[in-house]
Amino acid sequence: MARSLDFSLVALYEALDAQRETRGLSWTQVTREINRQSQRLSAHPISQSTVQGIRTHSVVEGDGVLQMLLWLDRTPESFMPGHRGSEIGARLPQVPPKQILRFDTPKLHAALDARRTAERMTWEQVAGELGIGASTLTRLAAGGRTTFPDVMRMVGWLGRPAAEFTRASDA
Repeated sequence: MARSLDFSLVALYEALDAQRETRGLSWTQVTREINRQSQRLSAHPISQSTVQGIRTHSVVEGDGVLQMLLWLDRTPESFMPGHRGSEIGARLPQVPPKQILRFDTPKLHAALDARRTAERMTWEQVAGELGIGASTLTRLAAGGRTTFPDVMRMVGWLGRPAAEFTRASDA
């Protein structure tokens, strides 16, 4: 379910395309640069079709979007409607070579659970407020991956920057 206040995948595509054109790069070169950032030897690289396809998808895998945001040197929040400049603490952390930036979904789950418990809500009630399935929230505890725009709905509900819920990973 797309919401008017969701993270804009179209705006992310447009920013990638603008940077590509400014630097005189092909989409193949852009994809290569995004993948080269982490210098991971055993990881599955992001495909060119994934990078270009974000303009037409309503949901995109979260860790891949993080790599695109790092390449652009932009925060996830900068692609949210009503964004008012640079948020304090929202900058995504740089990761060492041979590592990749991923969402720390157990940490995100713990924060969601703490607020849910404090507000005496069920997972179904939280999911209803966010417009996503309850199973999407509960599987985060086991380290499951997350997607855009869902992850931004979650961190928005928490009132915290997405960068707080990221970690460097070897895999």
